[in-house]
Amino acid sequence: MYEDRTLICKECGAEFIFTAGEQEFYAEKGFVNEPQRCKNCRDARKNSMKSEREMFAASCAACGKEAKVPFRPREDRPVYCSECFAKMKAE
Repeated sequence: MYEDRTLICKECGAEFIFTAGEQEFYAEKGFVNEPQRCKNCRDARKNSMKSEREMFAASCAACGKEAKVPFRPREDRPVYCSECFAKMKAE
């Protein structure tokens, strides 16, 4: 039913194969447009959209060790390092 097709990447101009399996997957998901970019350009585009998380330093409320956390610590809430947090979660 489906056959491999050669497409041209609109980003870099390289040829890439839109395989029969990929076409079947697209049909199952209800996608009507075929891919416009090759795998490398799709991956680069996805990665460029991700922003790096800002990490903040804090002292662990349980052991006192320095912890890096992805949120700005507040004085009214305790912050735990990874090990102490895992121990608390297991209990």
